[in-house]
Amino acid sequence: MGKRKASEDGAAPASSKKAATADDDDRPAKTYQERLKALSPISTPLADEKLTKKLHKLVKKASQAKALRRGVKEVVKAIRKGASGLCIIAGDISPVDVICHVPVFCEEKSIPYIYVPSKQDLGFAALTKRPTSVVLVSPKSGAAFEHQDLLDKAISAVPKQ
Repeated sequence: MGKRKASEDGAAPASSKKAATADDDDRPAKTYQERLKALSPISTPLADEKLTKKLHKLVKKASQAKALRRGVKEVVKAIRKGASGLCIIAGDISPVDVICHVPVFCEEKSIPYIYVPSKQDLGFAALTKRPTSVVLVSPKSGAAFEHQDLLDKAISAVPKQ
C-alpha cells in the first residue's frame, strides 16, 4: 500500500485528474430552461425564473444573517422543533425518496414551501461549496431579521397548497 509512481512522462495518473464540472469557466452556465429538464415529477409548486432569482437572493441574505437551515436533516429537525419560515426545495434531487417527505412535513406544520430547479444553484446561494437539497429560511425568534420584507414578499409569492 505505497504511493503510486507518476507515469514516465511526469503527468498525473488519469484517476487523479479533476473531472470537468459546471463551475469551469470554459462552459457557459446552464439556463433556467436547461435546468427544467432534470426536474423530478413531484416538483410542484415550481418557482418561475423571476421568483427563483428572488428566492436565491433571499437565501444568500439569510445565510449571511445566520437565519438559514441547510440540508434535509437540519431542516426536518428545525420544523419538528417548531421553526417557521419558508422552505425551498431543489427539484433535481435523485433519488426523490431523499426529500419526498419534506413537503408533507411542511404541510402538516403549515410552512410554505416551493421548488427551485437546481440543487447546485441553491447550494451556491446558501454560500456553500456543495449542492444543497433543501433550505429553510427561518429567522431566529426574538432577533430582528433585517430582510424580513424580502421574506414576506417571497412567502406571498408562493402559491398556497
